[in-house]
Amino acid sequence: MKPAILEPRARKDLLEAVRWIAKDNPKAAAELRKAVAAAAGRIGTHPGLGVERPDITEEPIRFLILTGYPYIIAYDPFHAPPLILRVLHGARDIPHLMGR
Repeated sequence: MKPAILEPRARKDLLEAVRWIAKDNPKAAAELRKAVAAAAGRIGTHPGLGVERPDITEEPIRFLILTGYPYIIAYDPFHAPPLILRVLHGARDIPHLMGR
């Protein structure tokens, strides 16, 4: 399967996170980018990998915690390939950012 595709909003989320982290640690910023790319590959191969969170959204969106990072990937598993909608820091107000 093809890797999941980052929607424009998710690309912006990732770019903002990478820029913020790169101010203090460029290596960590590059590693975050690689981790998201690896997660996109896993999501593309296994779209059901994440969990549904009806407390966050009623949409058929799944959420995957990015291993080793405080980030959550929100994606639509029903597209081929899946669409990554957001890349969000776990400390943010996820329900609000997802439109709830």
